[in-house]
Amino acid sequence: MTVFSFVFKRFFKGVANIAFISIIPLAAIFLPLGEWHPLPGGFQYYGIIQLFLAARLSGIILEDRSNKTLLRIGAAPISHFQYLFQNTLAYSLIMLMINLLFVLGGVLVHGEVLINPGILLVLYTFFGMLAISFSLAWFSLFDNKEAAFSVLTGLAMLMAMLGGMMWPIQAMPLLLQRTALLLPTYWLAEAILRLAGGATISQLIMPIAMMLLFSIGFIFLGSRKRLF
Repeated sequence: MTVFSFVFKRFFKGVANIAFISIIPLAAIFLPLGEWHPLPGGFQYYGIIQLFLAARLSGIILEDRSNKTLLRIGAAPISHFQYLFQNTLAYSLIMLMINLLFVLGGVLVHGEVLINPGILLVLYTFFGMLAISFSLAWFSLFDNKEAAFSVLTGLAMLMAMLGGMMWPIQAMPLLLQRTALLLPTYWLAEAILRLAGGATISQLIMPIAMMLLFSIGFIFLGSRKRLF
């Protein structure tokens, strides 16, 4: 069995994992329109959900490191790169499946209110990869699972607030508005607002490119620490 297929078997074997990736996105679909955001509330906040989904997925690596599973994997004929690549590919595919079901559910519930769901899925796909790479980089800094998740929870909420996911970025002081450009969450929020304003995919190249650059950077940081 490859690492790729083992990730699927292991993740979906846990009832709590299935409940987590099912109930939270499903509940978010039914959130109504907010006061300032042009999309239904669940699609405004879905980037936050993706950060927590990615943490749940990527936490498998931290568990392997904590319970010494990686020492046994290290004795197998598999390289550090292959292990990370197959794990990341599996996480990304699971995230893509969740994104697809979420957007399809949004179309069924909200209809035409959900503007350009195809491009919206593209944006969520890029941010999903970013969220996974961010989680991998974050978990590479920790050996304790509880500590990593506790700090990540607060950090994700802070990034969401400063990145314009929870309120208009124009409502913040100018210094924080400029600081927001350094946060990956800003570029998803900005891309969604541009899309709601009628932007085409070609007009979203900048936010997509920034999310891709953040992903590459986080993957590089996360792979610097050898797992075994």
